[in-house]
Amino acid sequence: MKAAEYVRMSTDLQKYSTENQSEAIRQYARTRGINIVRTYADAGKSGLKIEGRDALKQLIEDVQAGATDFTLVLVYDISRWGRFQDADESAYYEYICRRAGIAVEYCAEQFENDGSPVSTIVKGVKRVMAGEYSRELSTKVFAGQGRLIEKGYRQGGSAGFGLRRTLVNENGLIKGILGKGEHKSIQTDRVILTPGPPEEINLVRAIYQSFVHQGRSENEIADDLNRRGILTDLGRPWTRGTVHQLLINEKYVGDNVWNRRSFKLKKTRVRNEPEMWIKAQNAFDAIVERELFESARSIINTRSFRLSDEEMLHSLKKLYHQKGLLSGIIIDECDHLPSSGAYSARFGSLLRAYHLVGFKPDRDYRYIVINRELRRLHPEIIQKIVAELQTTGSTAWHDLRTDRIVINDEFSISLAIARCIETSTGLLRWKIHFDTSLITDIMIVVRMDSTNRKIIDYYLFPRIDIISGKLRLSEDNGFALDAYRFDTLELLYNIATPISIAEVA
Repeated sequence: MKAAEYVRMSTDLQKYSTENQSEAIRQYARTRGINIVRTYADAGKSGLKIEGRDALKQLIEDVQAGATDFTLVLVYDISRWGRFQDADESAYYEYICRRAGIAVEYCAEQFENDGSPVSTIVKGVKRVMAGEYSRELSTKVFAGQGRLIEKGYRQGGSAGFGLRRTLVNENGLIKGILGKGEHKSIQTDRVILTPGPPEEINLVRAIYQSFVHQGRSENEIADDLNRRGILTDLGRPWTRGTVHQLLINEKYVGDNVWNRRSFKLKKTRVRNEPEMWIKAQNAFDAIVERELFESARSIINTRSFRLSDEEMLHSLKKLYHQKGLLSGIIIDECDHLPSSGAYSARFGSLLRAYHLVGFKPDRDYRYIVINRELRRLHPEIIQKIVAELQTTGSTAWHDLRTDRIVINDEFSISLAIARCIETSTGLLRWKIHFDTSLITDIMIVVRMDSTNRKIIDYYLFPRIDIISGKLRLSEDNGFALDAYRFDTLELLYNIATPISIAEVA
């Protein structure tokens, strides 16, 4: 009998999980005279839903298309098939296989998947238990993060203007200031917020004073800061929105606030009501007096008191008729309107708010959202590469000034994320722009899938082979380009691993 095996691991920390699953499956197959002819593997994929699990989707597609050379699918256990929150969804994918004449067997389960009443009942219970495990784990992780917040530790996000992220050990002793893009590497270390340079602290206090005592608007304050050549903590000009966020964020009075938004079990990201927020007062050193902060918040709350969706849209539509078009800058320049960030938060995005007032931008601005997400993904990939290099024995560090990774003080690599673009004819294209002024020894190009949410593969280009600052990739590129294509970065980690050579006397 010919069979396909399906293996899955949830995170990269389980790097040997798929190997262990495959070994158990093959032992199961050998004892039963089964020949495994194909492998479907989802590495580092959550089992909560089928989205992002390309191997499982490919398996289902092959089964439905009749493009299979096997009559059996072997899976280690039910949880590897998936921890679907709806047990019926797990059963549905199995039913698709069975309907096509392909059975699914779970090698480590203590029952035969033969369709008998007993196996059906046990299998249903196991599916529910697999989903319940994820729910229980999510609850435990959430509770643990909440306790860390209450103890005054920072959970993600940038520090903000006037503040710094400071690394402390398990005993609370300061280990150093974390720079932009840097993260803790030891599990027991924690991050707290501490006051930044005196000039930034004084500027934050001056902004509050101007807003509360001088009656200046966020827009006026932003204009003044830009005229003076002062940039935000991200190195950008000030806007009404950035000043507004500085005036309403509790971290400036030393309060630690978390769970404003949540994204549990891969479901829709939601904005939580204030009573669901987790707060710890006086967790950090305050750089603004609480009385001054409360005064600023009172002014803002009074200004937008009970502003309904209809009223916000009416004001936005009026602005649209006056200007003939809309943008975030145009909205932020109007003091009588809520900020563009407020519209985005209230209606899900600025594009949705535009749609509700009848404004249709000339261009498709979805790429703005995509680029924003890819910019957030970039430091995560950098951190993952550095960690993996260090795990395999290499010395690696991230040069924040040039955005390069230096390996063993011998060579450097850089990273570019290629956004997927669909042409008018439905073809997929990827455009890469190399910074020729900072060409490194190896250039890693990360190619995203059609949704620009998942990585599909990597291209490793040596410096000697980069002859142009631009490159265009298609779905199929021929050997000249695909010779540099890899499904993972294992080759990079292997060639970077130092090798000891005995010295000859």
